[in-house]
Parts: sequence; structure tokens; C-alpha cells
Amino acid sequence: MRHIFIAILLFVFTSSAHAQMRLDITKGTVEPISIAIPEFAATTPAQRKLARDLPDIISKDLISSGLFRKIDPNSYIQDPVSTATKPRFSEWRSIDAKALVSAKLVAEGQGNTRVEYRLWDVFSQRQLNGMVYVANDGNWRRIAHLIADDIYKRMTGENGYFDSRIVYIAESGTMGQRVKRLAIMDFDGANHKYLTNGRDLVLTPRFSPNEQMIAYMSYKGGKPRVYLYNLESGQQTILGDFPGMTFSPRFSPSGKHVIMSLAKNGNTDIYELELNTRRARQITFNSGIDTSPSYSPDGSRIVFESDRGGSQQLYVVDTHGDKAKRISFGKGRYANPVWSPRGDIIAFTKMQKGKFYIGVMKPDGSGERLITTAYHVEGPTWAPNGRYLAYFKEVPQGKRRSAKLYAIDLTGYNEWPLKTPKDGSDPAWSPLHEE
Repeated sequence: MRHIFIAILLFVFTSSAHAQMRLDITKGTVEPISIAIPEFAATTPAQRKLARDLPDIISKDLISSGLFRKIDPNSYIQDPVSTATKPRFSEWRSIDAKALVSAKLVAEGQGNTRVEYRLWDVFSQRQLNGMVYVANDGNWRRIAHLIADDIYKRMTGENGYFDSRIVYIAESGTMGQRVKRLAIMDFDGANHKYLTNGRDLVLTPRFSPNEQMIAYMSYKGGKPRVYLYNLESGQQTILGDFPGMTFSPRFSPSGKHVIMSLAKNGNTDIYELELNTRRARQITFNSGIDTSPSYSPDGSRIVFESDRGGSQQLYVVDTHGDKAKRISFGKGRYANPVWSPRGDIIAFTKMQKGKFYIGVMKPDGSGERLITTAYHVEGPTWAPNGRYLAYFKEVPQGKRRSAKLYAIDLTGYNEWPLKTPKDGSDPAWSPLHEE
């Protein structure tokens, strides 16, 4: 569990103006808004590095979204100290800044620094928001992400996603001797950590809603089973005592259940396990292969892939197992469905004529739209705000496999690589972190 690093988090500056300057991110491509993020005003020499590093991370976060364009700092006229005291808006307008971020750092004692941050609408000369955080050596990066989230929300009207983490499968080695380890990192690749040692093959990690647990499949002992990894203790436990192979786990929105596939006696169906009692309940009863289940945000329905109709397609069923309905009818095969946290669309992998695609469709199967394609692209996972997808992409390199993580917005125009030390696959984005 991520500990509470923020000593103070409150509105300290009031404004009668809500974000009059707001991006509409629901209508196709968006012209990025020009934003100025100067160095923060340092009140002691020891704060100067922090005064540079905080705005640097905020800038990188916002630029990665594709919705913001940072104005070149070399064009800034006003210095950071006077900007934090009283912006001279005419000077910021002259370099075409639509929004301005200012902040002052104040020593708090015991190694802590108070960060007084403000967001300004340059043309109306009004403050859109202001907050205070307390930073130290252990939490300053997270504070930068929180400020970026606040700016994103004030400018778009939707939650940000920068204060989030990604768990994935770190890969290394040759095709014949591939080592796969469970790994976790911040959204921007910082604080990277390996969770398993690579001795056993691991696949498909998934976060619990409170980020305390990860469900994943491991071949430990030569038998593929679903395990739980406790992020506080590092303890790994087998999830249930099933007679066959268990795989493709995913937590329910409440965190009280895990849904997964169970293969036994030549058949694969979907089961739901209650975590407190460890009681299992079979959801699908079909001679086909039913796998890759994903809950709707309200927990009432499940989307999954199945070949019950003769080809690999997507189906939706309620959690009682009733009224299974096929929703994919395009050409090709469909796999890896995952319901958006907003509930409005389902992401999937599609395979057609030797190509792989990441696409989305509505829960009733309408509005199918393909977002990106590659030699091999798979494993979509939603950002916690439901506006971006992460996945892994593989490119052919002779006898060597090279898989990397990427993210893309729903327009398909803004794709960027996610930083990992080595190759990576099977990403899972964490929920929004709340204190």
C-alpha cells in the first residue's frame, strides 16, 4: 500500500473563476494548449534542485497527454520569484502562454519543503486553482504528479492519471530462454522495482482496486496457477485449490472477488472466487474455451473471449452467468477484452489477415474503432481516467524478441513509449490513487 506522503493538501487560494479556458477532449483531435511552467521560486539554496525538478516532471506529464504544449523556457521574461509573487500577465501573453503555473518553495524544517502552487488563466488574469503540499526526499516526485493531475483536471474537466503505477512483465534473454519477471513502476517509469526473481514464468498481472494486491499467473512448480502478491509484505499465495490450470485473473470492482479461467477435463470456463471465504462459483458452462474475463465498472456484467461460436469472439454475460451475448461481429478474431473504468467502451485485441490491432467498441458491440496496429500488438489496459490505453508492441528482430510498452490516447494520434529498463509485456494500469 502506498503510504500517505502529503502532510497538507488543501485549497489555500480562492477564485470565483472556474476554468473558462477548458479543453474539450471528446471531439477528435485537440489543439494542445500552450502552457508556461517556469522554475519554482526557491527561498534557500538547498531548494534549487527541487525548484527545477518539480516543474520538469509536471511538464513531461502534461506533454505526454498530447493536450499541452510547453512554451520554451528561453522565451520567459519574468523571473520565477516575481512570477510566484504576482505574475505580469502581459509578458506571458506576449509569448502566447494560455496557462501559467507558478509556485514557491518554503522550508518547513526536518528536511521538509512546503510547495505553494497556483494555476493561472493568463488571458483572464484569474487564478484557476491553488494548493499546498509538503515535499521531502521520499515523496517529491509524487507531488509533481499530483500537481500535473490537478492541472489536467482543471483544464479538461476530467481526472488525471499521472499519480498512478503500472505493473507489467519484465522480459529479457533470447527467444528460447526468455526470463519473465513481475515488475512495478510509476506511470513515468520512476521507482522501478522487480517483484519476482525470474525463476518461474509469470503472466497477466492485475491490480486490486486499492492497489494493495496483484493477481497474476505463475508456472511455479511447473503448474500454472493464479497467485496473489501482497505489495506491503511481498508475500505470494496460491489463489484457490483447483484441480486444473487457472489463468487470466482480474479483480472485481469491489476487490472482494477475483474472476479467472479454469481449464480442467479438456474444457475451459470462467469462475469467480470470493477472497474472504475462498469459495468458487462457476459462471460459464460451455464446451468452448471461455477466457480473459473483465468486469464492468459496476460489477454487474463480464466481458470475455470465447470460441464457442467457432471462432475467437467477444461475449458479455451478467455475473450470474445468464444471457451471454456475442458483441463482436467484424472480420477477424477478437481477444483480451477489458472494460473501460468509465463503463462506456471495451478495449480489445484484434487479429486479421496477419496483423494485430488494438481497438474499442461499445458494450453492445456497436461503434467498433481500431486505434493502432503493428506486427504484434496486444494486452490493452486502461488508464484510470478511461482516456488512454497502454499495451505492448513486439517488432521482429530475427531470432530475438523485442517487446516494449506503449500508451496511446483514444484518438489514436498520440502514442508514446513507456519507459522500462528492459523489454516488457502484459501491462496493467493501477486505479486512481486516493488518500
